[in-house]
Amino acid sequence: MPSFDIVSELDKHELQNAVDQANKEVTTRYDFKGTDTNFALNGTTVTMSTESDFQLKQMFDILIQKANRRGIDIKCIEEKEPTLQLKNAKQDIIMREGLDTALAKKVVKAIKDSKIKVQAQIQGESVRVTGKKRDDLQQVMQMLRGLEDLDMPLQFNNFRD
Repeated sequence: MPSFDIVSELDKHELQNAVDQANKEVTTRYDFKGTDTNFALNGTTVTMSTESDFQLKQMFDILIQKANRRGIDIKCIEEKEPTLQLKNAKQDIIMREGLDTALAKKVVKAIKDSKIKVQAQIQGESVRVTGKKRDDLQQVMQMLRGLEDLDMPLQFNNFRD
């Protein structure tokens, strides 16, 4: 039986490249001259540190621009509250990956509501979709690409005939 997996993955190498490019841009921009401003990547968390709240907002815009150019979907970005001290401002940006239980249930419900003759089951941080016809599976993929209310980017992999 044909099947495929629905996942939400983050390309960590592209994320590293985006952070490196953002660091490079911050060092060359005039409005950041003389400030101790940088991006630090730890796993899937990007920590921005600078001197003011206004500069944090500018850094966030730079990070989004660089990540978007590197093919990282902006839906997976979660912005935490900034911590502001006298001449120090920090903010964590979390890049989410994997389907959490609530989102996986939402995907399964959307598949079942579409009345396409396939079965969907949650397997950890992915959803496996199986059906008798390859066309039904492709129809499910098309339907999920059209959904606007999902707050995570979806990828379809492990397609088997």
